[in-house]
Amino acid sequence: MTVNSRDDFAQWAIERTKSILTDQGSDLASAARSGDDARMGEAANALGQAIIDALLETFDGLIDDDRD
Repeated sequence: MTVNSRDDFAQWAIERTKSILTDQGSDLASAARSGDDARMGEAANALGQAIIDALLETFDGLIDDDRD
């Protein structure tokens, strides 16, 4: 996706957030319901890593655009 405006970025952020929560949030909720602390920790770490990856993806996109 090419981001040319704040609206584009907002739409990208919403879609990316939905994707992360769908992929990782359901695992965390399931682990929380089970009461398995180890599984909950793993799911929380995976959710955190997905958020970090999305932020780095955004940062890398900004850096690449500035160098052109």
